[in-house]
Amino acid sequence: MATGRCPRTRSHRGTARRDGPLGGTRPAYPRAVADIERADLVVVGAGTIGGWASWFAKTAGLGRVVVLDRGLVGQGASSRAAGIVRAQGGTPTTVALGRWSIDFYRRQAAEIGADSGFRELGYLILAVTEEDERLGRERVAMQQAAGLAVRWLSADEAAAAIPTLAPTGHRGGSHLATDGHIDPPRNVRAYSLAMQKAGVELRERTTFTALRTEGPVGGGRRVVGVETSAGPIATERVILTGGPGLRAVGEAAGMRIPAGAVRHTVAVLERHAAFSTRQPMAFDIGAGLYWRLEEGGLLFGWSDPNDRPGEARDIDWAMYDEMRRRLAGLVPATAGLGLRKIWAATIDFTPDHLPILGPGLTAAGEPIAGVTVASAGGHGMMWGPGVARVAADLAVHGRTELVDVTDLGLDRFDAEGRSRLATDPIALPFPVNADATPAPTP
Repeated sequence: MATGRCPRTRSHRGTARRDGPLGGTRPAYPRAVADIERADLVVVGAGTIGGWASWFAKTAGLGRVVVLDRGLVGQGASSRAAGIVRAQGGTPTTVALGRWSIDFYRRQAAEIGADSGFRELGYLILAVTEEDERLGRERVAMQQAAGLAVRWLSADEAAAAIPTLAPTGHRGGSHLATDGHIDPPRNVRAYSLAMQKAGVELRERTTFTALRTEGPVGGGRRVVGVETSAGPIATERVILTGGPGLRAVGEAAGMRIPAGAVRHTVAVLERHAAFSTRQPMAFDIGAGLYWRLEEGGLLFGWSDPNDRPGEARDIDWAMYDEMRRRLAGLVPATAGLGLRKIWAATIDFTPDHLPILGPGLTAAGEPIAGVTVASAGGHGMMWGPGVARVAADLAVHGRTELVDVTDLGLDRFDAEGRSRLATDPIALPFPVNADATPAPTP
């Protein structure tokens, strides 16, 4: 599971070696500058991945950990998500990430003194077509082999488990009682408090502008620092995150990261007695429509694969009407309910809908020792803690035991950003190509 050796920690005295920005030539840190700022780890992005990764790294024993964000902590996708958390992954790797993340959410209060508001409701992934059912049953067999207590419910059993679900119009689905959701703003609060308590240094309104490297080192290069809008920081460890802005982070670092950004819409309907009792969440996988309880009403969300990648700017009301009709067919109690609130968030995605976890690569495909790239591929609440823990493990130890990351690095993508891996079968219908104007750098 190792992806490289753990980089040595240099003294905070003296000066870093120099080669300039990635691919550049001007000196990084002149020898005459003795007071250059130093850190044992710099994390770019203060969203769910970056926030939790910084805490995991700091509590693993690193000295000075600095987190950079061009805006405010959790200001992006992390605070605008729907918060769905499931262990029902489409591959053994995503099953493991989901399970670990749920376990972490459960133990947060005892371990940190704050929590992300995890609520166990159960999750039903619906099959509408015969092909949905065939693929769903195959997926259940894989998940059961991985140790999940998931089972297939018939249409009648599904309607019995979710009293608001129509008894017709579907073929049942897979159900796991231990899936649930978190409260995204509460999650931002939890990792912010955890970072503060552990002594992680947060630099808000500070933009990452370049990566400093030296080389060649073993056929590649090695990071020696980062450039920021507030000045340079010498370091031998960097974790690049950024959610929807990860592509722009990569460009600033001189590398190509095929991560995209696209609109994701979430709405909440008015209160109704039908939603006053505990009931499982559901996902109409064919339509990319999910829903769960929210403050006495129903929260639902979707992504449109026909949306052009890029930053979300408005609500597609025609698509909203289409999703409302689809929802009413499956959950009749929603017909005629008023809209309480709606928002369009910018969500990140990868072409294969799988996480990115591995070393940074130069434009020539050479590894950059000390740089770890981490993305949850649009599943920040779902896999976020697991992805963050793996990123911290790789940065601190050069290896991780949580999942096998051999195939999760940037080297799985070709020059056009196409992955050699099969697409994760349980994902929102994101676009299949990440090429578009990137969202702003975190």
